[in-house]
Amino acid sequence: MKARAPTRIDLAGGWTDVPLYAAGFGGEVVNFAINLHATATVATDDDGCLISSHRSTTPLGGGLGTTGAVNVAMIGAIDGGKSDPLEIAEKAFQFEMELGNTGGRQDQWAAALGGFNHLMFIGNDVEPLPLEPPMSAKNWLSKHLLLFDSGLRHVSGDLHDSVWERFKENDEDVHAGLLILRQAARTMAEGLNRDRRDSVVEALNRVCEGVDLIDETIHAPFKTVVEPLLSTKHVMGWKAVGAGAGGCAILLVRPSAQDVVTQACTDAGWSRIEWDYDDEGLVIDS
Repeated sequence: MKARAPTRIDLAGGWTDVPLYAAGFGGEVVNFAINLHATATVATDDDGCLISSHRSTTPLGGGLGTTGAVNVAMIGAIDGGKSDPLEIAEKAFQFEMELGNTGGRQDQWAAALGGFNHLMFIGNDVEPLPLEPPMSAKNWLSKHLLLFDSGLRHVSGDLHDSVWERFKENDEDVHAGLLILRQAARTMAEGLNRDRRDSVVEALNRVCEGVDLIDETIHAPFKTVVEPLLSTKHVMGWKAVGAGAGGCAILLVRPSAQDVVTQACTDAGWSRIEWDYDDEGLVIDS
């Protein structure tokens, strides 16, 4: 049995999908799946022993939800299509929890569902909300949202442990930052649904504000490259993808600035990653 699951780009609301926050306040995330996949194969040999393998086209620690996609693909291959994709997403999340993961559920849900997602997290429940960007909004994003890999790797669990320890200590900045991130997700969803590009930019800027309150080290590795591009208005908005502090970042660039931005990032040692939308989500083949 073979299975394939997409990774994702998170646009707004990341961190609020973590159960520790969602249990008390409710989380909200907007993301979309991309055509960079994890694949898994499960079979038995002549002796009846299980043989399994998996791989991804994106690196671990890149911030694209690769671990979640790998686990969704692997559990999907084992399941063989008997379960609903969202049941597989939850099993993948629980598997990661058993391994000590302190992250949230958005990665597994994006990998299972594909497409654009506006997800509400209430405790351990996930409620998909309507999000259907018109083709004009999707075309605009695909043309102007650039994805770069900084080459720096992080361990997202280490970042989460630090943030959530301060959250439990009622750190005012962490609580304020998380609220801003959740509000940014609502702004992002409304902007995409109505093709309000100013709202998309506003949401990205709000994400940066919230992230800096949570932990300034999340965006610190990117700022020496991005801030000059913001000051010249070549970049309208940006954010680290996933937990940040390295890995990938998205930059929303002006129509005439792609070459300038790409050159600046390349000069900094970053590599541009070409992407497209994935609308299929988890695919299982015999």
